[in-house]
Amino acid sequence: IGSEIARQVLRFDVEKLILVDQGETPLYELNNELRHIDSNTRYEIVIGDVRNLSRMERAFKLFSPDVVYHAAAYKHVPLMEQNPSEAILTNVHGTKNIADLCDQFKVEKMVYISTDKAVNPSSIMGASKRIGEIYIQSLNTALSEKGKHCKFVTTRFGNVLGSNGSVIPLFRRQIAEGGPITVTHPEMTRYFMTIPEACQLVLEAGAMGKGGEIFVFDMGASVKIYDLAKKMISLSGLQEGRDIEIVFSGLRPGEKLYEELLANEEHNLPTHHDKIMIAKVRTIEFNGVLEMVNELLSLFNEQDNKKLVTQLKRMIPEYKSLNSKYEDLDN
Repeated sequence: IGSEIARQVLRFDVEKLILVDQGETPLYELNNELRHIDSNTRYEIVIGDVRNLSRMERAFKLFSPDVVYHAAAYKHVPLMEQNPSEAILTNVHGTKNIADLCDQFKVEKMVYISTDKAVNPSSIMGASKRIGEIYIQSLNTALSEKGKHCKFVTTRFGNVLGSNGSVIPLFRRQIAEGGPITVTHPEMTRYFMTIPEACQLVLEAGAMGKGGEIFVFDMGASVKIYDLAKKMISLSGLQEGRDIEIVFSGLRPGEKLYEELLANEEHNLPTHHDKIMIAKVRTIEFNGVLEMVNELLSLFNEQDNKKLVTQLKRMIPEYKSLNSKYEDLDN
């Protein structure tokens, strides 16, 4: 997502583009690609981790950004069930760092990339992203009472076809290896959007945001993963059952059968764009959110996963674990 946003922004008339990531190899490859794009926009590569406040503060001080797109996150649901502290350090602490710096350095707008897994979360990954939504929305409300401030905007959408770790590259590789294709459950469905389409909507929602919105994208109809696997086999000129098998491997920790774009108590408001809506969510007072977030982050050094997940569940009552060892905490 971050790479495609960079490609699209390079086509705008902006003074400078700063690309920040902790991954050396992805930045190296992106740099090689961007050099061949015809653009008057200058760009700079910065290796840095959103979890490192000093490094991020240096970047903000040096470059004085006007708009920040925050896409950094750990996103693989089963891995984050095994590593709650890292999910919280990146998805909560990293987001807090960037939001606080946007306020400190008087950035005009911060656009936060969230996920449909933050809605009625069933996983640590989804819960950590929901806390990111809550933090920047409550911060926006608190700052708006003081007049001019950074506008904090959230965009929420589902799976992106072809992104790192998505199901399409996995199925393609499994087909090339002769199978089997692994599908977790015959009834599992997901919303999908192409990378360019998702990033275009992120840019448009970011441009229209006045601050405090959670923009929800129209993802179309959800797709059954089993049907997607069968279609990819057919498009490869093969036949299921004869040339390649589909094996059901079972739901993984934290996974839902169906994803949602709205929580139970939410509803959408339309915008002038037919694919972008605003989710009406309950607002939470910032000082209370800050206290709970600081309490959560203070638990990191203990490396006690049950304590961390218990605090997540206190902060997000609708967070109920699925297919996870943390289900007993819901009792």
